[in-house]
Amino acid sequence: MQTRSTLLIAACAAAAALSQPASAQTTTTTTVTTIAKQVTAMAITPLNIRSGPGPEYPVIGAIPTNGQAVIAGCVEGSLWCQISYNGTQGWAYSQYMTAMVEGRALAVSQIRELPPATYVAPPATTGTTTTIVRPTYSGDFVAPMASTAPLSIAPPPSTVQTYIVQNPRPQVYLNGEVVEGAGLPPDVALAPVPGSEYQYAYVNGVPVLVEPATRRVRYIYR
Repeated sequence: MQTRSTLLIAACAAAAALSQPASAQTTTTTTVTTIAKQVTAMAITPLNIRSGPGPEYPVIGAIPTNGQAVIAGCVEGSLWCQISYNGTQGWAYSQYMTAMVEGRALAVSQIRELPPATYVAPPATTGTTTTIVRPTYSGDFVAPMASTAPLSIAPPPSTVQTYIVQNPRPQVYLNGEVVEGAGLPPDVALAPVPGSEYQYAYVNGVPVLVEPATRRVRYIYR
């Protein structure tokens, strides 16, 4: 008799639980947070590392062709990304880096899942003030031709570099980053180098040797 009473009580309790409104029932919710991971990217051409996200910032290093850099994040609405390469931390232009995404090699500039990055200027040294002035851009680089062979040349004679350094040209800033094979727009003035087949200009903070016929950058002095 006692066993029958126990079963009856249990059945009534179960029926009462089922008859409760949904709002009275306990619901367990699991929150899943997606954490954006760092991405390892490969430079498709020798690529400057700059101290800030823009061509007006000083060059502090370079990633060689096929060099692997870790991307911490990119500036929203910009093609500049914060990277780390062989202990050097700085900023690089994402259009010339690729990363594997779902088995495909994509330009980093095409990857939307990268975390945002914010540039924080280093504190000024006591007694000095460093101001980075955003330059006026004179146009865009002509993208390197993917179907052509690399345009890099052997380091020119030291006399060429000496002449270029001793005879600086007005600085020109173009949107993007200067790389070997990129073309300069027609309004960028070139100057001859005595005894050389190349001409030169100062573009985005660095002197470059240019092939006059094609206006393609052939050598960059970093």
